[in-house]
Amino acid sequence: MNSTTLEEAKTLIDTSRMNAGQRAALEMAEAARDERRNTGLAAGIFFGDPDFDRLLPFPKQSVEDHDQGDAFLHRLEAVLDQFADPDAIDATGEIPDELLNELAKLGAFGIKIPVRYGGLGLSQTNYSRAAMLLGSRCGNLAALLSAHQSIGAPQPLILFGTEEQKAKYLPRCARGEISAFALTENDVGSDPARMKTEAVLDGDDYILNGEKLWCTNGTKAGMIVVMAKTPLPGKPHATSAFIVETSWPGVEIIHRCRFMGLKALYNGVIRFENVRVPVTNVLGGVGRGLKVALTTLNTGRITLPAACTGLSQRCLDISTRWAKSREQWGQPIGRHAAVADKLSRMAADTFAMESVVRYVSALVDKDKHADVRLEAAIGKLWSSEKSWRIMDDTMQIRGGRGFETAQSLKARGEVPEPVERLFRDSRINTIFEGSSEIMRLFIAREALEPHLRLGAEAVNSTLPWKVRAKAAMRAARFYATWYPMKWLPFGSGDAKELLHPDLQADLDAVARLSRKLARDLFLAMAMNGPKLEKRQVLLGHFVDVGAELFVWSCALAHAESKITDSSMPEAEIGKLVRLVKFFGKITRERIAASFAKLHAGIDSESWKVAQEL
Repeated sequence: MNSTTLEEAKTLIDTSRMNAGQRAALEMAEAARDERRNTGLAAGIFFGDPDFDRLLPFPKQSVEDHDQGDAFLHRLEAVLDQFADPDAIDATGEIPDELLNELAKLGAFGIKIPVRYGGLGLSQTNYSRAAMLLGSRCGNLAALLSAHQSIGAPQPLILFGTEEQKAKYLPRCARGEISAFALTENDVGSDPARMKTEAVLDGDDYILNGEKLWCTNGTKAGMIVVMAKTPLPGKPHATSAFIVETSWPGVEIIHRCRFMGLKALYNGVIRFENVRVPVTNVLGGVGRGLKVALTTLNTGRITLPAACTGLSQRCLDISTRWAKSREQWGQPIGRHAAVADKLSRMAADTFAMESVVRYVSALVDKDKHADVRLEAAIGKLWSSEKSWRIMDDTMQIRGGRGFETAQSLKARGEVPEPVERLFRDSRINTIFEGSSEIMRLFIAREALEPHLRLGAEAVNSTLPWKVRAKAAMRAARFYATWYPMKWLPFGSGDAKELLHPDLQADLDAVARLSRKLARDLFLAMAMNGPKLEKRQVLLGHFVDVGAELFVWSCALAHAESKITDSSMPEAEIGKLVRLVKFFGKITRERIAASFAKLHAGIDSESWKVAQEL
């Protein structure tokens, strides 16, 4: 990162009233942001100008690509059926070597790695389909393969690696050598400015020292992408990414971590003591480590929503079968309104979840370097939270049989539905790869970007008054036209004509609510000024509205693609339209609740109570 980029980041947000730690953390995060202007559908929704042409017609998976995916999924399912016993994996805390070997022979460790490096070279869409399958079966396997391919060595190598690095390491990854990613430390979660692990140049090598916590796959990995401080002149917190082989002297696994769920997660504390790392193993360039990390997470983050989709589909299947077979008070429980309401919401949210995964995956397939940071982050936030609700409702519908282990159910002659295991395994999803709280802040920052570019200089006390005055005038001219336009009662334009007639009004509603979101967000900025960044709960409500609108848009477009791209019978079309219209109703319900919270002022009261605690 050059000094110009860092200086630009400083001018967008006034750091003059921050302490040194806050300033360092914010400036690091700002400098590592994707410098491209976000012009995707999600960004447009937050700005009150959604570009539905980016969504409609919904991107299609080619017949050839779909067939390739089907062939791989068929083989993967066969391996899982024959060699994977998720309950035994949970009980022993280990994934059998025989299963790992079969997965390696199948190519499951190199799904997206190009064929020339020994991988399968499958598309992001097919990779997401595989994650859905794994998410429906076994969280441990989903985590292993996702941590290896989405945030482990393959993804950053594909995006940032030199040809020599790719030729050396990607074939090893494709053959089944497990990889990991090491960023977190005892005092470092989402605040890399506090990082202690450091690499110091010594001739042709860096000397790496430090300790990393919660390194998923770390206890099984042959190679780890390690983030470490590499101070540069004027940049004491600069970080770099290193490819470190675990067989090298000084790399030590000092503890395997154990968790409430994902009992076979190969997660550990890794110590690096005077490890010599060749300069040629710097990934993405010296001082660009945080950029490597964030970009890798942005692209890899869609894998977790895919796994959440598979989990939700499994939960819906378990719940539906139970609701039909379990009778109480003279009829199946699915005919009782309280249970029926849960089932309908589960079905609607699950369909929408898959819609988001397929849309974002298609964006990546169209352009491997596509800017999907906002879409992927929304997918992660929304899907992890909704799938947890679906998981909780499945537990509630199953009652005592949901709380009872599969082994116990089997021992007394009942169908061993693994709800208890799935429940434990899935709780981590709102924490993995960016907690919900961090995701809301990340999305809020991206949503505010166009406003910051227009008006941040006007309120930045570190700038000369002439610069601030000029910025204020520029912003005033823009908003004098922009804000009134957001009150005009336009719908979604010609885009809605691409939808089934019964779904067109919903797309108009998305457009209108997008403009309301943009108006309210602008007013919140005007009223709060620089203090808005501290009102995280308030920002979270804005994020929730934008996320719901984005997901709703994807669900409408995905439904249309299923209607028009298949020989679906009229009766099935009617069911699908009814499902998606129902999703629109519950989405309106959730959006209305979020808008109401914007004006309730509860966040300031909660802050006072918390400080007293």
